[in-house]
Amino acid sequence: MIQLNLVVIKTNRPEEQLRFYSTLGITFEHHRYGKGPYHYASTLEGLTFEIYPLPESVAEPDTTTRLGFTVESLNSTLQCLEEMGVETVQAPASTEWGYAAVVKDMDGRRIELVEKMIK
Repeated sequence: MIQLNLVVIKTNRPEEQLRFYSTLGITFEHHRYGKGPYHYASTLEGLTFEIYPLPESVAEPDTTTRLGFTVESLNSTLQCLEEMGVETVQAPASTEWGYAAVVKDMDGRRIELVEKMIK
């Protein structure tokens, strides 16, 4: 069995990214490993999700990675994100995966948000 257990995004806007991803309902800790850079980390059901500063040798963050998150309430989450000035790329709609929308994080990565399905 294989399982994804780590996703790291690197940014030159860590505080803004912290605010964006916290709005999705993710809780982070601020820390560092050994002599590495301070960063934000969260554990989501076995997946560690981290926000690291860009290395000095890199000018711009990668925006080609697309991430997806399940949220409690899509409309409420979108309202909070829109108040932050976040761009909605794909308006909320019912899809085969559920009620979903796509937004851009503070670096411009496309982030798919799907409302948690009630069982």
